[in-house]
Amino acid sequence: MTDSDKIQTLPLPFLERMKEMLGDDYDAFLKSYKNPRTYGLRVNTAKLSCQDFQALSPFPIRPIPWINTGYFYEEESRPARCPYYQAGLYYLQEPSAMTPASRLPIEPGDFVLDLCAAPGGKATALGAALNDTGFLLANDISTSRARALLRNLELFGMKNMLVTDEKPAKLAQRFPAFFNKILLDAPCSGEGMFRKEEALARDWTPEKSAELSDIQKDLVLKSADMLRPGGMLLYSTCTFSPCEDEEVVAYLLRQRSDMELMEMPGYEGFSSGRPEYAGTADTSDSEIALSLNAFNPEELQKCVRIFPHKMDGEGHFLALFRKKGDSLPPVFRFSAKGPDKNTRKWLEEFFSEIGLKTIGGQEFDWNRVEVRKDKVYYQLPFPLDLRGISFLRNGLYLGNLKKNRFEPSQPLALALHKGDVEAVISLPVSDERLTRYLKGETLMIEPEEAAHKKGWHLLCVDGYPLGFGKLVNGILKNKYPAGWRV
Repeated sequence: MTDSDKIQTLPLPFLERMKEMLGDDYDAFLKSYKNPRTYGLRVNTAKLSCQDFQALSPFPIRPIPWINTGYFYEEESRPARCPYYQAGLYYLQEPSAMTPASRLPIEPGDFVLDLCAAPGGKATALGAALNDTGFLLANDISTSRARALLRNLELFGMKNMLVTDEKPAKLAQRFPAFFNKILLDAPCSGEGMFRKEEALARDWTPEKSAELSDIQKDLVLKSADMLRPGGMLLYSTCTFSPCEDEEVVAYLLRQRSDMELMEMPGYEGFSSGRPEYAGTADTSDSEIALSLNAFNPEELQKCVRIFPHKMDGEGHFLALFRKKGDSLPPVFRFSAKGPDKNTRKWLEEFFSEIGLKTIGGQEFDWNRVEVRKDKVYYQLPFPLDLRGISFLRNGLYLGNLKKNRFEPSQPLALALHKGDVEAVISLPVSDERLTRYLKGETLMIEPEEAAHKKGWHLLCVDGYPLGFGKLVNGILKNKYPAGWRV
């Protein structure tokens, strides 16, 4: 599709509204549709530092100036084909879409919720920032999308996670005033993505935007109710629509007197929120009118708008809230009993064979081991009442019990860090055997390349775990699961 064709697909009511919003910047905005789209990746800092990644990267990268873990890359680099991607060293994400998670200040030990998390771009960023402290609840109401979300979190090596496919109303009922930090990247009309996804532009109508605004207002209230006093909520969309952006922010401030807007770390390309788009409160019902809170619309300037003619990225909107007050952290009594005698024996035999020292740099905690139908899990380090909650994963899936032995999972391989185990076969990123391994093939291994003559080994790319294999007579039998192969 040519650049002029892209502009032709833009709906006239959308263009008229953007012209009114942008004024003298409107022509520059239209010209941005002729610019090539930008490509970005975000480093998984739970596995390596940005400095280490810059030294390793086999393709050209340059820093994204407003994201301290983000880099631009060229389309022809195709980083998804690199073994580093399959090792979970980075996530591919449109640069402006990295902004919301980067502006939610995660602290070690935080309880974090990503309410509309699939496919996982922002959830993986939040999980990397937590670095296996506290825990992350990543939710998506769609089970199929939640499966993709789980895969990306497992690829990043996350252990302290709960992945749910639940209705937000049910989560709000179960977790009132529970989370320190919440990210609500709300379902929206996607106007900020029209430049790279023409189908969104073709399907857009003003009526759809208004319908989504009602959904967003409901979601932002539920999010606020799940936030602890002293906690922070980041609301974001990838649309320019005022009824989905400032109007939703104003709605929350009118409905919840304990919520206040906060400043975010700035960038020269950011634009301020627009007070004139606060909308008007519904005062038709006198009881509702009396319960509304007055607020200064000028506060909306603390919101951030991202426009493609001002930055190397697509469109986004962000608002950071804080719930007033302070709260003490919850106190949990961990009551898990750990595995039975036989399960522990089989796990210990496997751990001894691979020379396990730590798991993700932390000491292995036997009390966190739980067995469900021959599947072994490393559950969260504190109890959660999940009765009636639909979830796909609680903690880390370690592997399976099979005929008096333990067989490790792919998520366990990816949860291990460089230096966690002794039985390693580490190949350079340029070694074609890595590509063959990722396709499910067996590999020939030279004696000096393996830690032991036989048995389970962790195959790594430059020291970073890719997956397990079993060495027999110089041949590494491939244990990379069929569902993960490339």
